Amino acid sequence: MAKKIKTSLKLNLPAGAATPAPPVGPALGQHGVSIMDFCRAYNEKTADQKGSVVPAVITIYIDKSFTFITKTPPTPSLLKQAAGVEKGSSEPHKNKVGSVTHSQIREIAEKKMADLNTKSIEAAEKIIEGTAKSIGITVKD
Repeated sequence: MAKKIKTSLKLNLPAGAATPAPPVGPALGQHGVSIMDFCRAYNEKTADQKGSVVPAVITIYIDKSFTFITKTPPTPSLLKQAAGVEKGSSEPHKNKVGSVTHSQIREIAEKKMADLNTKSIEAAEKIIEGTAKSIGITVKD
């Protein structure tokens, strides 16, 4: 018999560096989950991706046990990393903060394919280009 699900949460955490401090502690503590068990498991699973943000989708069950899956890093953080900028533009249509090439867009699209709602690499590239435009990064040929 399957366990009964109490809730599901999504947290964006630094890879290999989750701690019981917010946002992890308050999010899991209110459901009675062992925060240190989650931190240990998450840090082990994401140790090879240090330096990036890795979202975790956590499923909490009625018996206070949990399971989680990790996703690929958010598209804006991958774009900022590729463009070599700290943060996106506060006025993306006026001020551009950096640029990426089409080959970098394709690379990011291939990495994100599992999490996107498309089967076509061309459509995935368009999604990534739209995100780049919205954070003030231009795409060069």
